[in-house]
Amino acid sequence: MNRKKRFLSAILSGMILTGCSNTGDENREIPFEGELNHVHGMGYAGNDGGVYFASHTGPKIYREGEWLAISDNFFDYMGFNAVEEGFYTSGHPSADSDMLNPLGIQKSTDGGKSLKHIAFEGETDFHAMAVGYTSQDIFLLNPEENSLLKPGFYKSNDKGETWEAVNVNGLEGEVSGLALHPNDSSLVAAATSTGIYVSEDGGENFGRVTDETDQGTAVFYSEDSLFYASYGTSASLIKYTIETKKEEIVTLPELPQDGVAFIFQNPNDSEEIALYTLQGEAFLTKDNAKTWLPLLNKGNVQ
Repeated sequence: MNRKKRFLSAILSGMILTGCSNTGDENREIPFEGELNHVHGMGYAGNDGGVYFASHTGPKIYREGEWLAISDNFFDYMGFNAVEEGFYTSGHPSADSDMLNPLGIQKSTDGGKSLKHIAFEGETDFHAMAVGYTSQDIFLLNPEENSLLKPGFYKSNDKGETWEAVNVNGLEGEVSGLALHPNDSSLVAAATSTGIYVSEDGGENFGRVTDETDQGTAVFYSEDSLFYASYGTSASLIKYTIETKKEEIVTLPELPQDGVAFIFQNPNDSEEIALYTLQGEAFLTKDNAKTWLPLLNKGNVQ
């Protein structure tokens, strides 16, 4: 069961986790039609201009008005993070794959056509993981002991080669999302069942920035801002500008009994923002949230 559903199930219908498949040299982009659901991450991966949605049947890509998929790649992606070279992910392979289950941490630099092993393959499925878009530093919550790490928070400043435990203070509730600043890994944000939390010292100390009654649903760092989404009586999205420390409300599309699950701003166009909701809808704005284009209709691609 999706972590966000656990703490929003009283008001929202969430998403369900399922299983996956394999990859190879023959993989290519093909047109995609039909239903897109069970998304567990999204973002502008690499410089091809596409918005990648990490589903339980591999990446689905929205680019220039068209939907695409990767042929023969049906991995169940979890802990997905878009970076300037591609993406990092965790999750599970399919039953007919020769890769170990779970995936541990993998990286793709070719749009999901192939994966490169980074760490913990066959050991751990990381749901709460953040990767700096430029730095590729990693900050994650290890759910259970593996061959190298005990349960808890860890960071890597060398793309997963070595790990350092982080003694986290002030972070409360069940963690559903993590975010790192693109190149300043002292800035960490977390969405939990008790709100949105921000750290300015690499995750050692967190402070809550939302009301006590709000539940955190999504966090994202751009170069100059933190976007954070929460749910109180309705969905909310705030843009916090790091330099000026000013907050502004971002106008959302109509989201009745729904909330923001994932947010990502195009690194090459600050007015273009994509979001995916807890109810399985997706939207794109190209005018800084003045208008929103629906990309999904009841889970079906448009």
